[in-house]
Amino acid sequence: MNSWLEHQFKLSERKTDVRTEVFAGITTFMTMAYIIFVNPDLLSKTGMPFGALMVSTCLAAAFATILMAFMANYPIALASGMGLNAFFAFTVVLGMGVSWEVALAAIFVEGIFFIILTLTKLRESIVNSIPMSLKYGITAGIGLFIAFIGFQGGGLVVDNPATLVGGAPLKDNLPALLTVAGLIVIGALEAFRVRGAILWGIIIITVVAIPLGVAPLPSGIVSMPPSIMPILGKLDFSYVGFNFADPGVANFWIVVFTFFFVDFFDTVGTLVGVSSRAGLLDERGNLPQAREALLADAIGTTAGAVLGVSTVTSYVESAAGVGVGGRTGLTALVTAILFLLAIFFNPIISIVPSCATAPALIFVGVYMMMGVTNIKFDDWTELLPSIMALFAMPFAYSIASGIEYAVITYAGVKLLSGKAKDVSVVMWFLAIVFVAKEIFIG
Repeated sequence: MNSWLEHQFKLSERKTDVRTEVFAGITTFMTMAYIIFVNPDLLSKTGMPFGALMVSTCLAAAFATILMAFMANYPIALASGMGLNAFFAFTVVLGMGVSWEVALAAIFVEGIFFIILTLTKLRESIVNSIPMSLKYGITAGIGLFIAFIGFQGGGLVVDNPATLVGGAPLKDNLPALLTVAGLIVIGALEAFRVRGAILWGIIIITVVAIPLGVAPLPSGIVSMPPSIMPILGKLDFSYVGFNFADPGVANFWIVVFTFFFVDFFDTVGTLVGVSSRAGLLDERGNLPQAREALLADAIGTTAGAVLGVSTVTSYVESAAGVGVGGRTGLTALVTAILFLLAIFFNPIISIVPSCATAPALIFVGVYMMMGVTNIKFDDWTELLPSIMALFAMPFAYSIASGIEYAVITYAGVKLLSGKAKDVSVVMWFLAIVFVAKEIFIG
């Protein structure tokens, strides 16, 4: 088995081993396991059955993550994307009145477009054409974004109508106190070079949270999963056409484009950011196997639509596994196996509270921000676009928005400073597309 794993995932070449990869896979799963329950909760608002959605969420995540493991050999997990699932439920179905069957068809069409673009190498060209300074900025921006999500999930940052966000008081706030305690525990374990420090931190805080009433005792160990037949293959392609005078057809393509745009640049940002921290970029700053990674993501999206769930995309929480040493597809494979087991062991998985995973996300956010020191601080034409990516991602709560602002700023500042020749054709193309998108769509 060890020899097969070595041959398949090139463990020694990437300076890792089976034990490290297993720890990394478990850690990635623990930090993104919330999707097993959050995704069905959101999508069920459309009238889709919760139980079927939970099973399909796990199956889609496992399938796409296995593809990533064997096609690209990257430690990146995939699942139905947060934000995209809310857009599916509240904007498309409940807001625009599009049936969930038609919305799933839109996601399927989006995935087909992704597959075609990936096979033509357009997506790969875009990933590899991003300048190194922006790649560092995107990586750091994703880190700040992940940390912000952790602060929210741990109850340290709350909504404030006057200032958008505000700090939560720690007094009598057990979840927030446990979040701080978890961060201290992970930091101390990491200082002592304990392998799997993040995973141990999650387990310790979960155990402590149970007697404090913050996490419940498991209701059992194993449960049989519900059937996915109510949502399996229920795609409605009746509005696929080009008669834009028909409101249904027009809305369908608006939905397709919106899913396409957000998913495209979320995936690009995640691949660049996580791969950069894992040391997987080559000497030119390009991402080897980018085509295979993007293809796994695209096929995962189409398969997810058939299974009955919203857009499947690469997860920034994969950085948690990278943070504990994950470097190969074995990390992803372990995560995928755990998603399959979760279908049967969800009573245990469901007790892990957000205050246990929040410290892991904050710690990983710090880890991913370390590359900010590689940005050229003495060149404003490189610094400003990179900082735009860094700040915009958490403040706009969108990886795609961060990339958009950064690319427009990069092209604009290079042009006005007389360094237009530094901008590649692909970057000019992206800048024009982003400007046109804001003018005509918003």
